[in-house]
Amino acid sequence: MDYSQLPKKTHYDCVIIGSGHNGLVAAAYLAKAGQSVLVLERNDYIGGATASQKVFPDYDAWLSRYSYLIALLSPKIIDELDISFETRRRRIASFTPYRDSAGKDRGLLLSNVDSGHSQQSMLEMCGSSRAWDKYQHLMALEQAIAAIAWPTLTSKLQSRKHFEKQLTDPLTKEAWHAFVERPVGEVIEKYAEHDALRGLLLTDAKIGVFSHAHDASLLQNRCFLYHVIGNGTGEWRVPVGGMRALVDALVRQGHKSGVEYCTHSPASNIEIGTPHHNITFEFEGTSRAISATRVLINATPKVYHRLLKQAYSPRSADEGSVMKVNMLLRRLPKLKCGIRSEDAFAGSFHIDEGYSQFAQSFRQATEGEIPTQPPAEIYCHTLTDPSILSNDLQNAGYHTLTLFGLDIPYRLFEKDHDLRKEEIKRRYLQGLNRLCDEPFEDCLATDRQGQPCIEIKSPIDLENDVGLDLGNIFHNELTWFFTDDPQKENRWGVETEHARIYLAGSSADRGGAVSGIPGHNAAQCIFEELGIQN
Repeated sequence: MDYSQLPKKTHYDCVIIGSGHNGLVAAAYLAKAGQSVLVLERNDYIGGATASQKVFPDYDAWLSRYSYLIALLSPKIIDELDISFETRRRRIASFTPYRDSAGKDRGLLLSNVDSGHSQQSMLEMCGSSRAWDKYQHLMALEQAIAAIAWPTLTSKLQSRKHFEKQLTDPLTKEAWHAFVERPVGEVIEKYAEHDALRGLLLTDAKIGVFSHAHDASLLQNRCFLYHVIGNGTGEWRVPVGGMRALVDALVRQGHKSGVEYCTHSPASNIEIGTPHHNITFEFEGTSRAISATRVLINATPKVYHRLLKQAYSPRSADEGSVMKVNMLLRRLPKLKCGIRSEDAFAGSFHIDEGYSQFAQSFRQATEGEIPTQPPAEIYCHTLTDPSILSNDLQNAGYHTLTLFGLDIPYRLFEKDHDLRKEEIKRRYLQGLNRLCDEPFEDCLATDRQGQPCIEIKSPIDLENDVGLDLGNIFHNELTWFFTDDPQKENRWGVETEHARIYLAGSSADRGGAVSGIPGHNAAQCIFEELGIQN
């Protein structure tokens, strides 16, 4: 559908700047409650970083280009908005390659459906049943902290002390100490015996942020929690139809309630006023203006400050640390370890993510060097949901792979960007070739010019293409699920210093990942102000 059109009115109850999924969630809630809503989007498509696109135009394959899996999207939001959207369980949770004491290629395969298989695989890795028992205790600790944190994310913020009062049993007390008070590396080292298993667990603390196991700031702990508390289980599921299925479902619901969506319409200024604000935006090279009682900003802090003509200085913890690589394969490669590719690639496939390897890659990146063996994880969407491929591609055995690179901070690309990006791609392929029993490159599809179907995005690319400050997929430094600021207690975490202007994206408190939580909370904040029961 073509959304490149001017708004139909000159005034709206709510204008939302940015059409990422959080903005779409807020729009659907507000319009359903009778508010007039306009969504302004600078790009020529709706969805922001949750869009699916034909990354390789010669093939009918719709890849979730920037965001891949879902764990934090609350069923409450899906139910309340009555959207038709499905996620599917991956039968394999993860595959972690390692070499045994004899130097033989092996792999730890953890199943989502067969704990006996997982236990046997860990026994082969560690050599004792004790390793499984300790791992199970660590999983119980994760479940305990999830039970405390997850139900509160769509409610008002509460203080640290509010949560501490709920620590009534030894397990939850230990979980709080391990994940909130002490660096997460300590609990990983206590309950995981093998270097590869420790690295697998640490991955959740490093995805998207530049941190390490014993970082005193506990940024890694906050990142870890975002990856293990979703829906109380921490299980990451596959969006059926790709991320565009979520975007399309939210837009359909918004249309039913009268939401207007305008693409090619970058906002350039917000003039604070009473009883309404004035928003200036560009359309087809011409400056336009509309007014709104309330403005929701579903964009990064840099955009927020630019729109309000305020100075902006990011913090060091706001730096993103990620590479995004999309691939289309003619077939899955065979692995040296003998585990079926259909199993290994179905879950999160870990490359060069041992605990000691993480320490080395972080140290090298801190010194301004590209890690010798850059850590990454890969997963294959199409092994769980082939619907993102045409029937012809499915029948021919094609698959998609998405790679998420870690310990690759923004700072590495401020000089020699293109050369460094190509070098990192080469090293990722080297990492895959060390694990594959055939050249990985031979499995890649090629376009009509004979070029391999592989796309790589650096943190600077993410900043330029999707507007992510410093390439940070979370927009800025991740927050806890509680607040230490008395002024934020019993508030929604979306309020700003300006009346009737709200954060509706990942930069809000408890933002980050594909969750819809900031969009939901911004809408609830407005309903409370209006006295609307929702």
